[in-house]
Amino acid sequence: MAAITLKGLKKSYGQAHVIKGVDIDIEDGEFVVFVGPSGCGKSTLLRMIAGLEDISDGTLTIGGKVMNDLPPKDRGVAMVFQSYAIFPHMTVRENVAFGLTISGASKEEKETKVAEAARILQMEHLMDRRPSQLSGGQRQRVAIGRAIVRKPQVFLFDEPLSNLDAALRMDMRMEIGKLHKALGATMVYVTHDQVEAMTLADKIVVLKDGLVQQIGSPMELYHHPANAFVAGFLGSPGMNFLEVDVKEVNGDRATVSNAALDPVTLTARHPGIKAGGKARLGLRPQYLSPDADAGAGVLHGKIALTERLGSETIVEAVTTDGKPLIVALARDAVFEIGTPISLRFDPETAHLFAL
Repeated sequence: MAAITLKGLKKSYGQAHVIKGVDIDIEDGEFVVFVGPSGCGKSTLLRMIAGLEDISDGTLTIGGKVMNDLPPKDRGVAMVFQSYAIFPHMTVRENVAFGLTISGASKEEKETKVAEAARILQMEHLMDRRPSQLSGGQRQRVAIGRAIVRKPQVFLFDEPLSNLDAALRMDMRMEIGKLHKALGATMVYVTHDQVEAMTLADKIVVLKDGLVQQIGSPMELYHHPANAFVAGFLGSPGMNFLEVDVKEVNGDRATVSNAALDPVTLTARHPGIKAGGKARLGLRPQYLSPDADAGAGVLHGKIALTERLGSETIVEAVTTDGKPLIVALARDAVFEIGTPISLRFDPETAHLFAL
């Protein structure tokens, strides 16, 4: 079993507290992504699991065994770094086999495991090349192959695709997803890219300032964010936020409006919404449209910019009270800059957060 449990995990550098008490349960065979902005502690947390950073407080277990004081080599983990960390003077075959070589594996064992890794990663034709003869995506495959041959309990990925261009990132993202299905191994993946998190993860852990903001499946976090930070971090383009006046609260229903928003009643899913106060209205760009049924919420503004991408159109509008608003339409559409527009949304797709 390769289940991982983080209980009350903390990390401090002197007076600087980087990880401030993290509790996470990762099931055997699960693909978990740590996501958050730069400086949130996600890479530090991954390095604590790997044994590359000491644990200041709390307990880390892998497969039911406490790992706090064990060195990295005894934890049953293999790590793939942002930099490929492969040796330029060695062939692909020698790089992939390097860990087995230093552990004293036999020639037959090395040949068998290296051949299996090459088959899984579809790089049999690259085995006699040197890193200088490889593309960025191929070099990252070599780094992953070196991890595979060790047969670890847990794979750890630290932003492995950030050095690749957009097309290669998409290709390698798909390859890593296929690799997880093929191996069935526990994988922990760190990224600041929410698209990677949404497409790869069985479970996402959203971090901010060394604290867990929410844990759940990608769609759970997308549709039911715990707070405005999670709501704004997940989704592309990001969620729009507008300050509104709370006119009335009746049970779990709240009526809100502002200078650009006609009064609309919606579900108040989050605590702290009070009549007579202010709130933050969250609207995803995909749920705004100039065409909608009667009874929808209506925002008024003007077109500021359009980006026609063929399959969709991204519209930037400015509300009548001067706030920017992004709209994502799933079609090609033409709008004149400066023309008035009324944007409608289903109140059930909106989120209301206390200020």
